[in-house]
Amino acid sequence: MRFIPTRFHGILDYIVGIFMIIAPWVLDFSDNDAATWTMVIAGILVLAQTVMTDFEVGLIRRIPMQSHLMVDFGLGVLLALSPWLFGFADRIYSPHLILGVFSILASLTTHRVPSTSYRRAHTSPEHNRHM
Repeated sequence: MRFIPTRFHGILDYIVGIFMIIAPWVLDFSDNDAATWTMVIAGILVLAQTVMTDFEVGLIRRIPMQSHLMVDFGLGVLLALSPWLFGFADRIYSPHLILGVFSILASLTTHRVPSTSYRRAHTSPEHNRHM
């Protein structure tokens, strides 16, 4: 069941992406390079993808929402498994697992298309003439 509006998903992406980038220092695992870089790179990817998605809070609007959600799902799986894949589970695993599962759940519960008002405003002939 998809119940999360795309606008809300996008706002969360900006917040979570920034949190992922600072998490190694805030949650005190920056001494582990694999754990740190996995989280930082995931955060950068989340932010870059959000900026480039064609939805209410996207800035460049090149990635369709359905593709965004598929990437969220794949990134979530990779992030959730990363402590064991990259060998740092003995030191830290909770943030990666929690944020990975969060990303998976968000991808499965967010609407696949932006709101009707957004689509109407961004597909009108007048809007396209100005592009």
